[in-house]
Amino acid sequence: MRKLGLILGLILTLSVLTAENSLILEIKITGNENIEKELIQSIISFEIGDIITDKNISKSIKNLYQLGVFENIQIEKNDLPQGISVSVIVKEFPIVSSIEFSGNKKISDTKLKESINLKEGSYWSPFLEKEVTRTILDEYKKKGYHLAVIDFKAIELDQNKTDIFIEIDEGTKVAIKKIRVHGNKEIQSKKLLGKMKTKKASLLRSGKFDIEKFEEDLENIVTYYNKKGFIDVRIISWEKQLVEDKFIIDIYLYEGNQFYFGKVFVSGNERFTEEIITSQFKFKDDEVFNMEKFNKQLGSVSAMYYEEGYIYSNFDYDLAKTGEKINIKLRIVENTRARVRKIAIIGNRKTKEKIIRRQLVISPGDYFQQSKVMRTQQNIYNMGFFEPDIYLDNPTIINQDGDIDLAIHVNDRVSGTANGGIALNSQDGIVGQLAISHNNLFGNSWQSGFKWEFGCKVQNYSFNFTNPYFIDSNILVGFDIYHTTKEWSTYEIKTNGGTIRLGKPVNFLNYAKIVGGYSIYSKKYKIFSSVDPDDVSDNLNELDQKGWQNTSSLSLTFSRDSRDNVFFPSSGSQFTVYSEFAGGPLQGDFNYFKQIAQVSWYTKTVWKLALRTKWRFGYVTGYNDSEVPPDERFYLGGTGPDGIRGYSDRSIGPIEGGHREIIFSTELGVPIASDQIIGLLFFDAGNCFNSLENFNFWNMKKGAGLGVRIRSPFGLIGFDYAHNFETRRWEPHFQFGTTF
Repeated sequence: MRKLGLILGLILTLSVLTAENSLILEIKITGNENIEKELIQSIISFEIGDIITDKNISKSIKNLYQLGVFENIQIEKNDLPQGISVSVIVKEFPIVSSIEFSGNKKISDTKLKESINLKEGSYWSPFLEKEVTRTILDEYKKKGYHLAVIDFKAIELDQNKTDIFIEIDEGTKVAIKKIRVHGNKEIQSKKLLGKMKTKKASLLRSGKFDIEKFEEDLENIVTYYNKKGFIDVRIISWEKQLVEDKFIIDIYLYEGNQFYFGKVFVSGNERFTEEIITSQFKFKDDEVFNMEKFNKQLGSVSAMYYEEGYIYSNFDYDLAKTGEKINIKLRIVENTRARVRKIAIIGNRKTKEKIIRRQLVISPGDYFQQSKVMRTQQNIYNMGFFEPDIYLDNPTIINQDGDIDLAIHVNDRVSGTANGGIALNSQDGIVGQLAISHNNLFGNSWQSGFKWEFGCKVQNYSFNFTNPYFIDSNILVGFDIYHTTKEWSTYEIKTNGGTIRLGKPVNFLNYAKIVGGYSIYSKKYKIFSSVDPDDVSDNLNELDQKGWQNTSSLSLTFSRDSRDNVFFPSSGSQFTVYSEFAGGPLQGDFNYFKQIAQVSWYTKTVWKLALRTKWRFGYVTGYNDSEVPPDERFYLGGTGPDGIRGYSDRSIGPIEGGHREIIFSTELGVPIASDQIIGLLFFDAGNCFNSLENFNFWNMKKGAGLGVRIRSPFGLIGFDYAHNFETRRWEPHFQFGTTF
């Protein structure tokens, strides 16, 4: 036992002596010139008072090298009486003082400096030379210079700095001389080369080789074969040879056999019958199998499930070859059907949430439907209160049944405006305007505004207010109060009065509403003293002599608006029928009936171009031996609802106005800046007359031209320049707040 105790004591004594010899008493850092000692000290994995080990030495060296600024690192140990002194000796890479290029003519110094991962003030290391060389050569290859050679020179300076000189021998431009396809038997090389963007050099083509574009070309060849029924096709290999400073490219492929559509077999389906699913795959007997067409039709099946809330459904298929036929074995895993639990509105700072929720087509508790979600987003944007960046978060799964929460993000835009300005139009000359308006007052979707227009021929005051959700219902309530003074060519008319409106949606018809109104106002006609009474109609002379007269009328407007975007529609339609009945049992001094019907269709064509077509029909007639007031008749020309561009305002039809109107207009809209700036090509045609017997389609007045619409904080601003087919002159038109 005594011997065992002596052995253990000896081992303990040796361990203490060894630990004391490895105890760090001092750390010295040398060789650093630009890197602070404190930074190095923070990175090494030991400090004074620690026991030095091979492990923390190795880890410290590794961590320091990872900085990428040291060329060499050494850690040395020196014995002290009670421990050791550790020296960390580093050698930094030189700092780049300047970078200069020579020999480069095709690519500027600025472009090269932007492309390389080397900047003045960064550290220069040998491995950067290969990286920079590869980057520069890639830039030259993009321009067709595949023979460029790069040479580096690093000139050492004081304070461990260096100047980098990059010498470039650009060489000659290398073009493609020939592209050859091997292995194709059923499809000619000419057809395949036509599907490629990579072309051989010619009079009109540079023949530049771009590897990224070429790889896309190889994919396009496979896609083209797949569309032709060759589903086993594959690119075996390709090679590019440099022959006499020109590229010859060889493409080797395997075609395989051509296949035709067979039958579709479905399994795993419960929600839809096999007949409904297979009806989505439309192809004829002995039709060549087209992979692109098949994928598109499979997408229709997927969309059908997604629309019904099966957002977790999976679709797998096998293409089974039977002779020359491809039978499709479609396996569907429907999984659970997602129900919407909550819908959150995020980002509305001004608009009350209850107002936004009125636009929701999908509701909590409904099964998820993509079409309803998209229509909800469209409805919210069409309110005009939010910026275009309305988006929906990815659905959040909230339980094992797959139910989801939705979050719709909105961003309020400025809804109120106060503006003034001066406008010039052919009808009223110079017109000034001061206006205050708000289309989302107090965040309640209330619309209100005051406008004052003044000029040589016009003096208008108006105030309006509309609440589309009276006492939190779907009932619209509104009113207008106005005083107007308007001059026409032979007379002036003053009007004082107002209108009250009441409306509600039509529950059995989507996007439709009906609005009724009652108007009562007084009017006074005055023929200018410079006008000979014999030169105006008896009706106008009679109105001039009577002085102030009253109008009492009821109106009814039925409208349906299914446009996808009210600011730049590309699908949907807009239909409006307006009927007005004045006088008779309503009293008043004027007895007339007026009706206007207008329908517009919107269709997306190629790219983002939208075709818009409008028909407008108007009819007005008096009764009880009363004539229609001049200002209630139709005057065509210029812009606005009765506009025919290419003609000045009120220049089409009888001088005293017409009782009938027909207008056709079509526009091709081009989005220049989203739906904020729109370019237009348009054609207008129409005429105004007193009876249908006088209408002749071939006598329609026609104008065509181009224009622009700018959606500004002050409203919609438009300019059109139209050609008059009758006079063969061009007519400018300015618009403020007018839409198609």
